[in-house]
Amino acid sequence: MRVAKWGNSLAIRLPSAVVEALELKDGDEIEVRVAGARAFEVRRDQRREEALERLRALRRPLPPGFVFDRDEANER
Repeated sequence: MRVAKWGNSLAIRLPSAVVEALELKDGDEIEVRVAGARAFEVRRDQRREEALERLRALRRPLPPGFVFDRDEANER
């Protein structure tokens, strides 16, 4: 891989083997972490999926007969 200047930042280009292994596509979020003195690891960014799982764990059943009324909720 080669480091290149991109605006005020530096960028790396991922080899196709990494892209295929992680099943990446344009626009995907990834996480790059330092794994050693001169090594790093790349993985899919899992923060969104982890946050959704935490929200799902908080899910509680609604009371019997509960009806959400959008108009009532938006009345001022």
